[in-house]
Amino acid sequence: MNTTYMARSAYAQPASPVRTDRGTEYAVFEKITARMVQAENSPRGVGQKAAAIHDNRQLWALLAGDVATEGNALPPALRAQIFYLCEFTMIHSRKVLKEGASLAPLIDINTAMMRGLRGEAEAA
Repeated sequence: MNTTYMARSAYAQPASPVRTDRGTEYAVFEKITARMVQAENSPRGVGQKAAAIHDNRQLWALLAGDVATEGNALPPALRAQIFYLCEFTMIHSRKVLKEGASLAPLIDINTAMMRGLRGEAEAA
């Protein structure tokens, strides 16, 4: 290794971006929502939908667990709304799998959460 290589390495872009908690939550929502959009538009059927719904359910279960803890710093009204959205997500997910309902409401909810995480809800 020579000095030039070491200097370039020191100032190169990091392999992965540094994210805040909010940024990490946004990235997870973005990934899962993209999978649901792809599953909704895919002719591959139930398997792809089931996998996307499973991941979405896990995300919402984690969120519900987090907002239910005493140490959560979010305002109580927002915590209650997030918990309600988790319940809706679980119920609608069952309808998607059992009755073939659309993923659109789940996609819309996740998209709204992403807007909130970006701070767009405050600006609107």
